Amino acid sequence: MPDTTRRAVLLGAPAAPLLAAAARADDAPSKVYRIGVISAAIRGKPQPRNGHTWHFAQYLHPECNLDAIKKYLDPGSADYFRKTVRNPKFTFDQLPFPDTKITHYYDADQSVIAPYLEAFPGVKAAKSLEEMAKEVDAVWLGDASGFGEDHFDLLAPALARGLPVFCDKPIGGSVAGTKKILALAKKHNAPIMSSSLFRHHQGMESAVRRRDADEFGPIRYVIAAVQGGYSPDGWMVYGQHPAWAVVTLLGAGAQAVSMYARQDTCHALVTYPDRMPAEIWFGRPNENWEYNHTTVFFQKKRFEFTPSIDGDFWYGHHYEMFRLAATFREMVKTKKEPIPHAEIVAVTAIVHAAAKSLKEKSRLVELSEVE
Repeated sequence: MPDTTRRAVLLGAPAAPLLAAAARADDAPSKVYRIGVISAAIRGKPQPRNGHTWHFAQYLHPECNLDAIKKYLDPGSADYFRKTVRNPKFTFDQLPFPDTKITHYYDADQSVIAPYLEAFPGVKAAKSLEEMAKEVDAVWLGDASGFGEDHFDLLAPALARGLPVFCDKPIGGSVAGTKKILALAKKHNAPIMSSSLFRHHQGMESAVRRRDADEFGPIRYVIAAVQGGYSPDGWMVYGQHPAWAVVTLLGAGAQAVSMYARQDTCHALVTYPDRMPAEIWFGRPNENWEYNHTTVFFQKKRFEFTPSIDGDFWYGHHYEMFRLAATFREMVKTKKEPIPHAEIVAVTAIVHAAAKSLKEKSRLVELSEVE
């Protein structure tokens, strides 16, 4: 009997992608949703190769020019597109989505748009956010390393029209900025989603499923760790990721945060008034490179996971990006928000309360102080 790995089961039989594609061809969707993609800036400077529009949003478009990807992206990314994210064997029996396409791409700096249009055939440059909002069914705002201060202005035209919107982390440059975006969405009944990839790991999905089934008893403790060096600016952007891991597992309602930093590592303790706490380690070293590592201490069992699937980080990264896009697509189709606003606000508040704590000798800072 041939060796069957978990990964092989995930991928299915070799013919599965072909069968799935054939089924989609026979059952053409009644509507194809037009997606407008926006690239945020980093303190006013464009992100010409914004990974959260090139890598993340590409799942929503049926075509990809791999020659253009090779020409414009770094060799590692070009190889990743060819071997993994656009590999017809790695489709999860759902890709390409039969009912979405990116029709418009917007960057405040129009001079950096052309390579994206070449890489994804059929996409055209949006001359203005207002015009784009009239010609699409939903909007995806991608921000790889920005701070969120431009997100409200970039999304306002789409939200005012009631369009479903994905807003990358950090959704707002502050707690007030985050609440401002959510309030505008609510005012116009515009479904909105904001999330980190950490919410969409295969391991995270398994942990949440086991929590909800009460398989191992209640969660007693969570440790969410990120590899890589801590810096104050890095915390404001990438501290969002482990904060999302904490909130995904424990929910909104955190009360206070205390943070301590030394050299290139920081530690934050997140407390709740009615449940056990969580720890965040930013800059945690690992024996083998892993972008992040989460440990959930259930009452009866310790459950640990990373993004990797069968030890393959890049395949696991493909899965979490796909699941993020698939969750957005489902919201576009159903108009039902997948993530409570309270959790989105909680993540932003945890990050900002931790930064305030660090400036005040690791004082336990109430989230209400930054809201």
